[in-house]
Amino acid sequence: MDKKVLLIAGGGTLGTHVGEELLRMGCSVEVICPEEKTSGDPRLRFYRTKATTEFLQELFAANHYDGIVNFIHYPDVREYEKVHFMLSAATEHLIFLSSYRIYADEQHPITESAPQLLDTSRDADFLQNESYALAKARGERFLRSADPDGHWTAVRPVISFSRYRFDIVNCSGRTVLERAADGKPVILPEKARLLTAGLDWAGNTGKLIAHLLFKPRTFGESYTVSGAPQMTWEQVAALYTRILGVRFEWMDTQEYLRRYAPAGAANWILTCDRFFERRIDNSRILAAAGLTEKDLLSIEEGLRIELACAGAQGLIRG
Repeated sequence: MDKKVLLIAGGGTLGTHVGEELLRMGCSVEVICPEEKTSGDPRLRFYRTKATTEFLQELFAANHYDGIVNFIHYPDVREYEKVHFMLSAATEHLIFLSSYRIYADEQHPITESAPQLLDTSRDADFLQNESYALAKARGERFLRSADPDGHWTAVRPVISFSRYRFDIVNCSGRTVLERAADGKPVILPEKARLLTAGLDWAGNTGKLIAHLLFKPRTFGESYTVSGAPQMTWEQVAALYTRILGVRFEWMDTQEYLRRYAPAGAANWILTCDRFFERRIDNSRILAAAGLTEKDLLSIEEGLRIELACAGAQGLIRG
């Protein structure tokens, strides 16, 4: 596949795996990211910079892309509105990064038409100040209203763990590894324990996103990105325990909120996402991407890959 793709802010968890899959597909890939990265592949090029309007204008004056995946999060949709049509003009297919967190807790399993928090929430503080889930929903609505016939696709990934972040409920980063190494438990809220986790390996997420590119039937559509067989948070905890030996303690939810998520964004991550049932119907994205579950890995397989990449082999129990 002789295609040229630009990944904007693509040096992190998802961008890394999208780029790797595009290279396997035969594409050439350019990545804008502030991190220092090197390439040993002539088809992969990094621009170490921020994706400012000025830099993008200069880049697009000399380049046109078959695909652009934009990983930047815009807390204020008006900032995205300023760049959308410039991005769209520079590519044949633009992918906008939304999130599964836009969904309310009202339909199970979740499909792409499930009710959204922006429509169902009655929490005035949340509606006025939450700047992730609601911003993603507003970004999608801008696309539909301002560019209804555009060659864009919105993707709504679940939480995607990788070598950079090992997630369980609202615990992320390297905390699980550090607790395993120190022999200390990870404290989690009881309410999340038996709920289906909105969680997948970033390699599955990246593969699904990459395979949506260059397909006109995906234009103007939104897809929830989830591939692996789903697990409850308790099952995810058991998996970490089996592989790393790390212990988990489930604390009374109100006590946990009082101690660890007293207000604002830290609380909303729990009360407006992790405390929701996040079982996903992924049939629509699998069909659009032309993949089946056999093309993807389980959460355990992905976790073992990322632990090895993170240099945690000494903690792995087998």
